[in-house]
Amino acid sequence: MPSRSQDDAGIVVPLRSFTLGKARLAAALSEHERETLARSMAECVVNAAGARPVAVVSSSTEVVAWARKRGHDVIDDPGSLDAAAAAGRSWAISRALSRYAVVHADLPLARSFDAVLTDGDAPVAVIVPDHRNDGTPVLSLPSRVPFTFAYGPDSAARHAREAARRSLTVRILRDAALAFDVDTAADLAALDALDALRSTSAPTPTPTK
Repeated sequence: MPSRSQDDAGIVVPLRSFTLGKARLAAALSEHERETLARSMAECVVNAAGARPVAVVSSSTEVVAWARKRGHDVIDDPGSLDAAAAAGRSWAISRALSRYAVVHADLPLARSFDAVLTDGDAPVAVIVPDHRNDGTPVLSLPSRVPFTFAYGPDSAARHAREAARRSLTVRILRDAALAFDVDTAADLAALDALDALRSTSAPTPTPTK
Protein backbone atom coordinates (compact mmCIF):
# COMPACT_ATOMS: atom_id res chain seq x y z
CA MET A 1 0.00 0.00 0.00
CA PRO A 2 1.36 3.47 -0.81
CA SER A 3 2.96 5.22 2.16
CA ARG A 4 1.04 7.98 3.91
CA SER A 5 2.18 11.47 3.00
CA GLN A 6 3.11 14.19 5.44
CA ASP A 7 0.01 16.29 4.75
CA ASP A 8 -2.26 13.58 6.17
CA ALA A 9 -4.74 13.69 3.30
CA GLY A 10 -6.27 11.07 1.05
CA ILE A 11 -7.86 10.82 -2.38
CA VAL A 12 -11.27 9.27 -3.07
CA VAL A 13 -11.92 8.21 -6.67
CA PRO A 14 -15.45 7.05 -7.57
CA LEU A 15 -15.17 4.87 -10.68
CA ARG A 16 -18.19 2.83 -11.66
CA SER A 17 -16.69 0.95 -14.62
CA PHE A 18 -14.05 1.01 -17.32
CA THR A 19 -16.23 -0.78 -19.86
CA LEU A 20 -19.63 0.82 -19.27
CA GLY A 21 -18.60 4.42 -18.72
CA LYS A 22 -18.47 7.36 -21.10
CA ALA A 23 -21.62 6.39 -23.01
CA ARG A 24 -21.83 9.93 -24.40
CA LEU A 25 -18.67 9.21 -26.36
CA ALA A 26 -20.20 6.19 -28.12
CA ALA A 27 -20.61 8.11 -31.39
CA ALA A 28 -16.92 9.02 -31.40
CA LEU A 29 -15.24 5.96 -29.90
CA SER A 30 -15.72 2.21 -29.98
CA GLU A 31 -16.40 0.34 -26.74
CA HIS A 32 -12.77 -0.79 -26.62
CA GLU A 33 -11.54 2.76 -27.22
CA ARG A 34 -13.79 4.09 -24.46
CA GLU A 35 -12.48 1.44 -22.06
CA THR A 36 -8.87 2.30 -22.97
CA LEU A 37 -9.55 6.00 -22.48
CA ALA A 38 -11.29 5.48 -19.13
CA ARG A 39 -8.45 3.32 -17.84
CA SER A 40 -5.83 5.81 -19.04
CA MET A 41 -7.55 8.76 -17.36
CA ALA A 42 -7.98 6.83 -14.11
CA GLU A 43 -4.26 6.02 -14.20
CA CYS A 44 -3.51 9.75 -14.50
CA VAL A 45 -5.69 10.51 -11.50
CA VAL A 46 -4.26 7.92 -9.13
CA ASN A 47 -0.70 8.70 -10.28
CA ALA A 48 -1.35 12.34 -9.42
CA ALA A 49 -2.11 11.28 -5.84
CA GLY A 50 1.58 10.52 -5.38
CA ALA A 51 2.29 8.86 -2.02
CA ARG A 52 -1.10 9.77 -0.56
CA PRO A 53 -3.53 6.98 0.27
CA VAL A 54 -6.19 6.36 -2.38
CA ALA A 55 -9.61 4.76 -2.09
CA VAL A 56 -11.34 3.69 -5.29
CA VAL A 57 -15.13 3.45 -4.96
CA SER A 58 -16.38 0.73 -7.29
CA SER A 59 -18.09 -2.63 -7.48
CA SER A 60 -16.87 -3.31 -11.02
CA THR A 61 -14.77 -6.47 -11.23
CA GLU A 62 -12.18 -4.97 -13.55
CA VAL A 63 -11.89 -1.71 -11.60
CA VAL A 64 -11.58 -3.51 -8.26
CA ALA A 65 -8.85 -5.78 -9.66
CA TRP A 66 -7.00 -2.78 -11.10
CA ALA A 67 -7.21 -0.82 -7.84
CA ARG A 68 -6.08 -3.70 -5.67
CA LYS A 69 -3.18 -4.50 -8.01
CA ARG A 70 -2.01 -0.93 -7.50
CA GLY A 71 -2.31 -1.26 -3.72
CA HIS A 72 -5.25 1.10 -3.27
CA ASP A 73 -8.12 0.66 -0.86
CA VAL A 74 -11.46 -0.33 -2.39
CA ILE A 75 -14.91 0.78 -1.24
CA ASP A 76 -18.03 -0.95 -2.57
CA ASP A 77 -20.04 1.35 -4.81
CA PRO A 78 -23.10 2.43 -2.80
CA GLY A 79 -25.01 3.31 -5.98
CA SER A 80 -24.65 7.05 -6.56
CA LEU A 81 -21.89 9.62 -6.80
CA ASP A 82 -23.19 11.45 -3.72
CA ALA A 83 -23.17 8.23 -1.72
CA ALA A 84 -19.73 7.32 -3.03
CA ALA A 85 -18.35 10.66 -1.83
CA ALA A 86 -19.96 10.14 1.59
CA ALA A 87 -18.40 6.67 1.76
CA GLY A 88 -15.09 8.32 0.94
CA ARG A 89 -15.43 10.59 3.96
CA SER A 90 -16.06 7.55 6.17
CA TRP A 91 -12.94 5.93 4.72
CA ALA A 92 -10.88 9.06 5.46
CA ILE A 93 -12.11 9.04 9.05
CA SER A 94 -11.27 5.34 9.39
CA ARG A 95 -7.75 6.07 8.15
CA ALA A 96 -7.41 9.00 10.60
CA LEU A 97 -6.87 11.39 7.69
CA SER A 98 -7.50 15.03 8.43
CA ARG A 99 -8.57 15.85 4.87
CA TYR A 100 -9.79 14.08 1.77
CA ALA A 101 -10.46 15.06 -1.82
CA VAL A 102 -13.19 13.50 -3.92
CA VAL A 103 -11.76 13.37 -7.43
CA HIS A 104 -13.43 12.37 -10.67
CA ALA A 105 -11.66 9.58 -12.54
CA ASP A 106 -11.76 11.33 -15.93
CA LEU A 107 -9.09 14.01 -15.51
CA PRO A 108 -6.44 13.24 -18.16
CA LEU A 109 -4.40 16.37 -17.38
CA ALA A 110 -4.15 15.81 -13.61
CA ARG A 111 -0.57 15.68 -12.38
CA SER A 112 -0.84 16.70 -8.71
CA PHE A 113 -3.44 17.40 -6.04
CA ASP A 114 -1.09 19.39 -3.84
CA ALA A 115 -2.96 22.64 -4.47
CA VAL A 116 -6.21 21.33 -2.98
CA LEU A 117 -4.75 19.55 0.05
CA THR A 118 -2.77 22.26 1.83
CA ASP A 119 -5.41 23.16 4.44
CA GLY A 120 -5.16 20.10 6.68
CA ASP A 121 -8.07 19.94 9.12
CA ALA A 122 -8.80 23.67 8.85
CA PRO A 123 -12.49 24.49 8.17
CA VAL A 124 -11.88 25.11 4.48
CA ALA A 125 -13.62 23.61 1.45
CA VAL A 126 -11.60 23.74 -1.77
CA ILE A 127 -13.79 23.53 -4.86
CA VAL A 128 -12.43 23.09 -8.39
CA PRO A 129 -15.21 23.87 -10.89
CA ASP A 130 -14.96 22.06 -14.20
CA HIS A 131 -14.04 23.80 -17.45
CA ARG A 132 -17.73 24.54 -18.04
CA ASN A 133 -17.91 26.23 -14.62
CA ASP A 134 -20.63 23.80 -13.68
CA GLY A 135 -19.53 20.46 -12.21
CA THR A 136 -17.11 19.62 -9.40
CA PRO A 137 -14.32 17.32 -10.60
CA VAL A 138 -12.30 17.96 -7.43
CA LEU A 139 -13.67 18.75 -3.97
CA SER A 140 -11.41 18.86 -0.89
CA LEU A 141 -12.86 18.85 2.63
CA PRO A 142 -11.82 18.36 6.25
CA SER A 143 -12.81 14.88 7.35
CA ARG A 144 -14.26 15.97 10.69
CA VAL A 145 -17.00 18.14 9.13
CA PRO A 146 -20.20 16.43 7.89
CA PHE A 147 -21.10 17.32 4.34
CA THR A 148 -24.11 16.68 2.10
CA PHE A 149 -22.86 16.11 -1.43
CA ALA A 150 -24.84 17.36 -4.41
CA TYR A 151 -23.27 16.17 -7.65
CA GLY A 152 -24.93 16.81 -10.99
CA PRO A 153 -25.69 20.01 -12.92
CA ASP A 154 -24.50 23.17 -11.15
CA SER A 155 -22.82 21.09 -8.45
CA ALA A 156 -19.94 23.54 -7.94
CA ALA A 157 -22.36 26.26 -6.81
CA ARG A 158 -24.39 23.84 -4.72
CA HIS A 159 -21.28 22.51 -3.02
CA ALA A 160 -20.19 26.08 -2.26
CA ARG A 161 -23.56 26.74 -0.62
CA GLU A 162 -23.36 23.53 1.40
CA ALA A 163 -19.84 24.41 2.54
CA ALA A 164 -21.04 27.82 3.71
CA ARG A 165 -23.95 26.14 5.53
CA ARG A 166 -21.38 23.99 7.34
CA SER A 167 -19.44 27.16 8.34
CA LEU A 168 -16.55 26.26 6.05
CA THR A 169 -14.50 28.90 4.28
CA VAL A 170 -14.93 28.34 0.54
CA ARG A 171 -11.85 28.51 -1.66
CA ILE A 172 -12.59 28.31 -5.38
CA LEU A 173 -9.56 27.04 -7.25
CA ARG A 174 -9.38 27.71 -10.99
CA ASP A 175 -6.99 25.04 -12.22
CA ALA A 176 -7.02 24.19 -15.91
CA ALA A 177 -5.58 20.70 -15.43
CA LEU A 178 -7.90 19.65 -12.59
CA ALA A 179 -10.92 21.30 -14.23
CA PHE A 180 -10.69 19.43 -17.52
CA ASP A 181 -12.85 16.31 -17.46
CA VAL A 182 -13.83 14.35 -20.55
CA ASP A 183 -17.57 13.82 -20.89
CA THR A 184 -18.49 14.81 -24.44
CA ALA A 185 -17.19 14.53 -27.99
CA ALA A 186 -16.18 18.20 -27.79
CA ASP A 187 -14.06 17.44 -24.71
CA LEU A 188 -12.46 14.55 -26.56
CA ALA A 189 -11.69 16.76 -29.55
CA ALA A 190 -10.10 19.34 -27.25
CA LEU A 191 -7.97 16.64 -25.63
CA ASP A 192 -6.88 15.34 -29.05
CA ALA A 193 -5.96 18.88 -30.12
CA LEU A 194 -3.92 19.37 -26.96
CA ASP A 195 -2.13 16.06 -27.49
CA ALA A 196 -1.35 17.07 -31.08
CA LEU A 197 0.00 20.43 -29.93
CA ARG A 198 2.23 18.75 -27.37
CA SER A 199 3.55 16.38 -30.02
CA THR A 200 4.44 19.15 -32.46
CA SER A 201 6.02 21.33 -29.75
CA ALA A 202 8.16 18.59 -28.25
CA PRO A 203 11.89 19.27 -28.69
CA THR A 204 13.65 17.29 -31.39
CA PRO A 205 16.17 14.85 -29.86
CA THR A 206 19.79 15.70 -30.57
CA PRO A 207 21.34 12.97 -32.72
CA THR A 208 24.13 11.05 -31.03
CA LYS A 209 27.43 10.57 -32.83
